Amino acid sequence: MTKDWKDQLDSLRGLMPEVSEEPMPEPTGEVKKKGGKLRVVLDRKGRKGKTATIIEGFEMDDDEIEPIAKMLKQKIGTGGSVRGGEILLQGDWRERAAGLLSAEGFDVKTI
Repeated sequence: MTKDWKDQLDSLRGLMPEVSEEPMPEPTGEVKKKGGKLRVVLDRKGRKGKTATIIEGFEMDDDEIEPIAKMLKQKIGTGGSVRGGEILLQGDWRERAAGLLSAEGFDVKTI
């Protein structure tokens, strides 16, 4: 009589080491803040006259800035991107972006 594959797996189960099933910690949703003064600047260069709000001065990688940019884009309701350690928001959102960032605990200066 041949064993089917389920019986073979059951026979191997005793040979496997015990593994504890500890749950992974839930992400808190908090954004890690690293020092530095953020500057919120309005820019039109190279954009065919269209305005863009640029937030610069982060001392983080682009991967760490991405959740901050996502939060800003959702709360303001605009498009944008993260490149080269800065956040670009489409349109003139200097005051609103500065307010949201300072509410998150960042040191912000509007230029």
